[in-house]
Amino acid sequence: MTTFATGADTLTRDALTVLQPGFTGTTAPDWLLRRLGEGLASVGLFGRNIASPEQLTALTAQLRAEHEDVLVAIDEEGGDVTRLEVRTGSSFPGNHALGAVDDVDLTREVAFALGRRLADCGVDFNWAPSADVNSNPGNPVIGVRSFGADPDLVARHTAAYVTGLQAAGVAACTKHFPGHGDTAVDSHLALPRIDAERSLVESRELAPFRAAIAAGSRGIMSAHILVPALDCDLPATLSRPILTDLLRRELGYDGLIVTDGMEMRAIAGTYGIEHGSVLALAAGADAICVGGGLADDETVRRLRDALVAAVRSGELPEERLADAANRVRALARWTRSAAGAVRGGADGPVSEDIGLVAARRALTVTRSEPYTPPTLPLYVAAFTPVANIAVGDETPWGVGAELARLLPGTETGTFAGDSAGASALAVAGTRRIVAVVRDEHRHPWMTTALDTLLTTRPDTIVVEMGIPQSLPRACFHVATHGAARVCGRAAAEVIAGVR
Repeated sequence: MTTFATGADTLTRDALTVLQPGFTGTTAPDWLLRRLGEGLASVGLFGRNIASPEQLTALTAQLRAEHEDVLVAIDEEGGDVTRLEVRTGSSFPGNHALGAVDDVDLTREVAFALGRRLADCGVDFNWAPSADVNSNPGNPVIGVRSFGADPDLVARHTAAYVTGLQAAGVAACTKHFPGHGDTAVDSHLALPRIDAERSLVESRELAPFRAAIAAGSRGIMSAHILVPALDCDLPATLSRPILTDLLRRELGYDGLIVTDGMEMRAIAGTYGIEHGSVLALAAGADAICVGGGLADDETVRRLRDALVAAVRSGELPEERLADAANRVRALARWTRSAAGAVRGGADGPVSEDIGLVAARRALTVTRSEPYTPPTLPLYVAAFTPVANIAVGDETPWGVGAELARLLPGTETGTFAGDSAGASALAVAGTRRIVAVVRDEHRHPWMTTALDTLLTTRPDTIVVEMGIPQSLPRACFHVATHGAARVCGRAAAEVIAGVR
């Protein structure tokens, strides 16, 4: 049992308990271990903290040696947003691929397999799934992270994902409440606004969260978005009408409310992370996520001190802080109990290849003429947009590596901008071209590049690894519904004719 540092009073411990900071490195730094001894009860992991399953297991064991009930959280959605496999690409397709298949049993099985992988490494709280209804196809940050644009589809797959993940002993954190799908702004960069009537918010955005609550989601993450139909003044993360009146009272949710990263510009750029954290807790949030970009002891100290000062000044009721800290501790107790049940074998074996099975089923192949698989090396032209911050630019994507394995000698080049098509033609020479795009409908230069290729080389194969909004116009077009490594493998198999 953890023995907290001498002199760490209840108020200070509670202030530390509600923080979920990140850190740098693949081992726990001394400052983090010291804060765990003082009462810090959660940490957040990102790709920078993970080198291998064995290293991650050692890291979580190191954290629990200092605080046995620590919640170890991670942003592991599978698909495009992966931390476990940040340098190789995910073994699991993301939400959009699962929504394209629309088999809730498959979604549950994929979530269970991903959860078991996390649990085996000592991770017990996953900031997933995304329950956002991607009703705006131009959304710059959600996209394939969503199960789709239909609220009923998103609701049933959100519930299945929550059920599967928690059956593996890992607490789900359904996000981004009240729904980030109808936005044209990335909240990492600025404050998005959803100008929808209350009735539409109720029927569209809230439907998946109702399903998640009914499925027993242990966590819900707030969104840094302004929804005037719910609160004219404050973004959801800071809004008592949204977090307390709507989520707690109207929807009946009694689990942990976690903020999205407080260092994101939607909050930090207007309110600052210290004042924003005070406002979030006062509004009804229980845990303050910070650490995607800020990961040091100074940040933790400043947040702790801001919360303590807010209680002493009367801005934050002490009972609200105590309630939030108790909810964090309650979730930690649940994860320990759930992990014990899974270790007892209550939920059966994991299908090791379920991610590939799902990715293969998610493919949509369009042929305009009979297709003969190539036998000679190809040239893969990857038309690469700037990755959003949630996805990051560390994780490889595309079909090039898998096609090179199946058709040795295949090469890949990366292109962007107005001259991308001409540049790809010049480098490809006489080799058949596979053009790989990601959300062509959001990037006019990609459309221009594809037009150039298809006009000059009509045998060009096109692979769309984002949201397939643009009409297929190639002789052979593959939509993968996501850019995970496993989606690239499934597409390569079809192109090479091995499946």
